[in-house]
Amino acid sequence: MLGPLVLLAVHAGLAAAQDSLPTAKDSNGNALPVYSPARPPAVPLAVRSPYTSAWSSTSMNGTLNTNGAIFWPGAPLGWEGIVTVDGISYEYLGTGSNTLPRLPNLRPAKPLTVSYDSQYSNFTFAAGPAEVTASFLSSVLPTDICRTSIPLSYLTTSVRSTDGANHNVQFYSDVNAAWAASENNVTIQWDLYEGSNVINGSGNATGAPSSIYSWFFYLAKSYEFAEEMDKPLWGNFTYTSSPMSANNFSFQSGFSGDIRYQYVMQHSLEDIVDADYRPSATREPIFAYAHDFGTVSSASVRYTIGSVQQPVIRYLSSQGVVPLQPWWSECYGDIHQMINFHYNDFNQTQILASQFESQLKADVDTYYSANMAMVYSNSTPSTPPPYANSTQGFNSTDQYGNQYIFDPSTGYGFLNPQNFSGIAIPDVEEAQAYYSIVALSTRQIMAAYTLAVPPSSNSGCNTNTSINATEPLMFQKEISSNGNMNTVDVIYPAMPFFLYANPNLLRYVLEPLYQNQEGGFYPNEYSMHDLGSHFPNATGHVAGDDEYMPVEESGNMILMSYAYYYFTGDASYLRAHYPKLQQFATYLIEFSLTPGVQLSTDDFAGRLVNQTNLAIKGIVGISAMAQIAIINNDTENAANFSSTAQSYYTQWEEYAIDPSGTHTLLGYQWRSSYSLLYNTYPSLLLNLSIVPQSLFDMQSNWYPHVSQIFGVPLDSRHSYTKSDESLWTAATCSPETRRLFVNGLGYWLNETSTDRAFTDLFETIDEGSYPRSPDPIYFIARPVAGGHFSLLALERSQRLG
Repeated sequence: MLGPLVLLAVHAGLAAAQDSLPTAKDSNGNALPVYSPARPPAVPLAVRSPYTSAWSSTSMNGTLNTNGAIFWPGAPLGWEGIVTVDGISYEYLGTGSNTLPRLPNLRPAKPLTVSYDSQYSNFTFAAGPAEVTASFLSSVLPTDICRTSIPLSYLTTSVRSTDGANHNVQFYSDVNAAWAASENNVTIQWDLYEGSNVINGSGNATGAPSSIYSWFFYLAKSYEFAEEMDKPLWGNFTYTSSPMSANNFSFQSGFSGDIRYQYVMQHSLEDIVDADYRPSATREPIFAYAHDFGTVSSASVRYTIGSVQQPVIRYLSSQGVVPLQPWWSECYGDIHQMINFHYNDFNQTQILASQFESQLKADVDTYYSANMAMVYSNSTPSTPPPYANSTQGFNSTDQYGNQYIFDPSTGYGFLNPQNFSGIAIPDVEEAQAYYSIVALSTRQIMAAYTLAVPPSSNSGCNTNTSINATEPLMFQKEISSNGNMNTVDVIYPAMPFFLYANPNLLRYVLEPLYQNQEGGFYPNEYSMHDLGSHFPNATGHVAGDDEYMPVEESGNMILMSYAYYYFTGDASYLRAHYPKLQQFATYLIEFSLTPGVQLSTDDFAGRLVNQTNLAIKGIVGISAMAQIAIINNDTENAANFSSTAQSYYTQWEEYAIDPSGTHTLLGYQWRSSYSLLYNTYPSLLLNLSIVPQSLFDMQSNWYPHVSQIFGVPLDSRHSYTKSDESLWTAATCSPETRRLFVNGLGYWLNETSTDRAFTDLFETIDEGSYPRSPDPIYFIARPVAGGHFSLLALERSQRLG
């Protein structure tokens, strides 16, 4: 079992692979920080919901105080942070100093390190005789539904002396209206609250250390349940702090240039709330806090930040279209009570977040202790070469004593000199590459979801007795690809995370889909594609005109429902939905063996007839349906489903396997084609045994022959791949081939030219960029990153027996 020191050492080595130019500088002229466990294209800052999703891009040698914060699509967000040490102000967050004249007492802090885990992103800086740490905590607590429902994130900024002496220390931070508005010509209004009491005009910020101050700003004209450029057109944006142990605490809103200049020159603010409501393009309004700690050796301040909507979802139910309240209102009360609880809950949240993170590391450790690739050597590892355009290749030996060929001028990656098949990125431990992937994915996954109070709690006239008013409904935004609600084929690839972290979450997100279809709001015999064309409107498709993926979604619903049962033992769930599941299975029996021209979840790749991977999904789904029938004591249908699945699988092998017997095809009898056969993963995950080991072995042996530097292409039509589907596939492979997939993705994280939150769709060649078709396809910050947990879900499944 790998110990923590090995974890840290190899994480650092993986991150170092990105730095092909050790002398590179950021735009402030400072050396780049050391990243651990990897240098991702963007680092999560405040990532808690579809609307609270702030990141820091690392593109173009960017750092926290050169690139600042961006909303997940890439638009800049104003988030400023300055610490003052002995009269010199050091900017560590944002680029607001660019709006000021050159000042001798204002300079950028020097970045030192950037680290992340599943909960935190931590940035350290040198600030004269002190070190600054900016710690961003967006907790992921999957078994704590109340805390999970809070759309707020923490920033804790601390200063400690590095020379053993005390220093005069102040803190400053502000946010701008870009968090609330996509356009800079719409009027913003704002208020400052102390607790739940509004402060108008000017105030006195000398209250108790525990007093909580919150800036609220919002659109002067709001439009409920509407978005513009993925930002909400209703609700409040909040930024909160408190005096804590500061000698002096102050606040101010007003023109950005005036307030920042005021702070840099005076190290305090004037306790004024600007009354001139205006658009952000007119004398840019900002909302600021300052803390003065006097002469100390260390000090810290805390902020919370987030976008809050109430009501949160528009939902089609038996009562008609109704607004749903956020789940946190059931737990904490009104918005002020929720903010107060969250702010004061920091210490407990830290404990719970640490428990999740510790368990995640332990589970990665456990998986790899039992599933290591069979490669051994006593040789000393060396740093893997950076991937860069070059005209010269070379031969070398990896840490296990295996020889390889690597030519950076090609996209082939690392090759076995004996047969020129691909091998895993050398000199990187697979366990550490995998940890760097799942740790980065965790916050991104949960930030796509919103928990809401079901309609039965909002009205006394509901007649749907299947609704459980004591549990939330969970709603997913299909972030970046099209904004659909609860897209079935986006929930499906995210399923491994839910099965690993809390299977009840899978039930919560499937429940609205079942309510809609079982309530008679969807006319087709197959499963619906999504619950609504655009978040947050869960109004369904009463005309049945949603995106046409009938085999895809019907198979997905059966497999996810059975997976929930398999991981929980909750047979009542399958009994409650058995008629609808039978309906989906009947459709699969008729149409899945030879699927007509239609889309699969990879709809960006286009329509195709007789898709091999789509057909096997239907067959595995029918096999799962046999088990569901047994649970429902329906032995006759169980036998029929089982025999049909077996018969279909035998025919599928005849259609799907290349005559060479080396691999399956992209489409039936399409010679020279191939694809990732990721839909066989549920057969392993759910112990269905419909897919024989011989097929897994054949595919595992094949993938290295078509691999590229950053992984295996999704199919033979393109050079791009999908990260979630790659790791589903990896879970079905031998340890050696699995390592090829995992290390390739970990290597891509460090080397890619993409510049935003973790994309699940990227090129396996060149710079690992966004694909073009012909324009770039940006699949950013999507919850399908839950598929990266395929190995951990499989390990948990094996423990269930």
